[in-house]
Amino acid sequence: MPQTSAPSQESTQAEPPPSPSSPTPDPCAVDLAAPAIAQAVSELPRDPRSGQAWNPEPVAGNYNGCAPLSAVIVKANTNAENPNSRAVLFHLGKYIPTGVPDTYGFNGIDLSQSTGDTVALKFDGGMGLSSVVRFRWNGNGVELIGSTG
Repeated sequence: MPQTSAPSQESTQAEPPPSPSSPTPDPCAVDLAAPAIAQAVSELPRDPRSGQAWNPEPVAGNYNGCAPLSAVIVKANTNAENPNSRAVLFHLGKYIPTGVPDTYGFNGIDLSQSTGDTVALKFDGGMGLSSVVRFRWNGNGVELIGSTG
C-alpha cells in the first residue's frame, strides 16, 4: 500500500519588527554628565579652604560641546555645611585650564543672560545678596565683561 504524506505546511514566522534605534545624542545639547566635565574637575587644584578635591558632579551648568563658552559649577568634596564652589569653563567642550579670571564662589548660572559665547555666573548669598558676573569668549580667551548685583 502506497504511503501518502500529508501536504507539508511551511511555517511562516513573521520577521521581528526592527528594533527601534535609540536616537543619537545631540553633541550640541547641554550635557552635565559629559566625560569632559569629570576629566576637567580631576585636573583642578584642590579647594584652598578645605584641601579637598572637587566633586565632579555639577550642581549647575550649561556645558555644551559646541558652544564657544560654557560652564559648570562644582563644590568641594567635603561634608562642610557651606563648601566652597567654583565655575569650570569650557571652550568647544574643552576645559580652559589657564588664562581664566577667578571663578571661586559662584554657585549658579543665570541662563537668561548666557549665550553661546557668554556665561553669566551667579552668586546667591541669601538675604538678598545676589550678583551676576558675565564672562565672554573673545576669540582667543575668556574675558570679564560686566557684573550686576
